[in-house]
Amino acid sequence: MLTSLLTALHVVVCALLVAAVLMQQGKGGDIAAAFGGSGSQTAFGARAGATVLTRATTVLGALFMIGSMSLAIMGSRGTSSVLSGVEGPGLQPVAPLTAPAEVDPAPETPTEESAEEPADPPAEPQ
Repeated sequence: MLTSLLTALHVVVCALLVAAVLMQQGKGGDIAAAFGGSGSQTAFGARAGATVLTRATTVLGALFMIGSMSLAIMGSRGTSSVLSGVEGPGLQPVAPLTAPAEVDPAPETPTEESAEEPADPPAEPQ
């Protein structure tokens, strides 16, 4: 609940910060001014008074940093895996392999050797 509220507030601060930065005027600090050209005394032009947009940018920038750090800290507190409480398939034990079912052998076909042998031995001469 608190995280959702802080996230929504952070998004609003981000949008306001972007708007404040985009509405400001440039200060004329081009590359020539950085090297002393066009009579400038500083790299970013002469310092003007702080306007409402400048102060708003400073405040919104500070709120953005504080909000970002707060969300990061709140997000890292409950560091755990997405699947930490889920019972997954994991490594399933493999069922032991069973021996194939016994198959009766096919009836033997007579071979040439057994066909040539006589069933009864010849009688001995007397």
